[in-house]
Amino acid sequence: MGMTIVDVRILVEGASDVEVVSKALQGLALGSEYNITISAIIPTTNVEIAKSAAAGADLLIIATDADRVGRDLAERLYNELNEMVGHVERMKLPLGHDLEHVDVELVRKELRNTLVRAGLKSLQVLPGYMEIRKELLDVKGKYDQLANDYEALYKEHEELQRKYEELHAEYTRLRSENDGLKELLDKKSKPVKIEDAWKGLFPAEPVPEERILAMAVEKLGLAGKILVGQGYIFAEDESLIEELLKTVYLSLAVREEPEGKEEPKPQKPPEERPPAPEPEETNIVENPELKPDEIERLLKGVGDE
Repeated sequence: MGMTIVDVRILVEGASDVEVVSKALQGLALGSEYNITISAIIPTTNVEIAKSAAAGADLLIIATDADRVGRDLAERLYNELNEMVGHVERMKLPLGHDLEHVDVELVRKELRNTLVRAGLKSLQVLPGYMEIRKELLDVKGKYDQLANDYEALYKEHEELQRKYEELHAEYTRLRSENDGLKELLDKKSKPVKIEDAWKGLFPAEPVPEERILAMAVEKLGLAGKILVGQGYIFAEDESLIEELLKTVYLSLAVREEPEGKEEPKPQKPPEERPPAPEPEETNIVENPELKPDEIERLLKGVGDE
């Protein structure tokens, strides 16, 4: 991995300064010795133009005259641009620095010294930079771990989402099926108490024993269609229950009817008595001498016989 190129930009007061600085740079092997590239020489004293041209530079060199005016300009530009670039360094140009009379070697030396000062100042912040770099690496490691965790969680989320959709579809199907079964059950008869069903039809009659109803179900061939037990009666068709109870009622009524009324006892035919024997003719002897009381006694004796 190659070293990072340091982006250096030089800010000067005017066009003549651009020529002087460009001439001085020709004798410096900045790329091979310092891994530095001079990306721009900017001739301006306008702060807004300077901000636009210097934004993003690693090192900004403000090259102004060594007099008070140049010093004030450098200070003003420094205050405005310091937060926009990595580092700002001032470089003093010799007075009367037109290209014909300027000592280019002197400018070159000043430029080299400026770069060295910037490098030394950077070394002062190197421990802090290394600490920040370490923290950055730690953060990057945590970020990479979180990114891996996120990817795993995302895959797990997709799997759970797929299972959720399957379960939701199954739930929807079961709910629809359950609603259909519920509707079907609501339409069918439910077990009812034998007493309630009987009293609903025959409120004045005593409730028959459960065994009688069970026997009637068997006799009528309703086994499997009507269930009787535990005091309850059930049939899918409620009309069957009503018909069964009416049938039992009629059966009980018919059976109890002879007990309620006494049939007239048949009269015995009159016994045939043997014909009374004809009275034997009694030869009454007229006796003129019989008295009336004697005649009465004789008649009485016959009657007794």
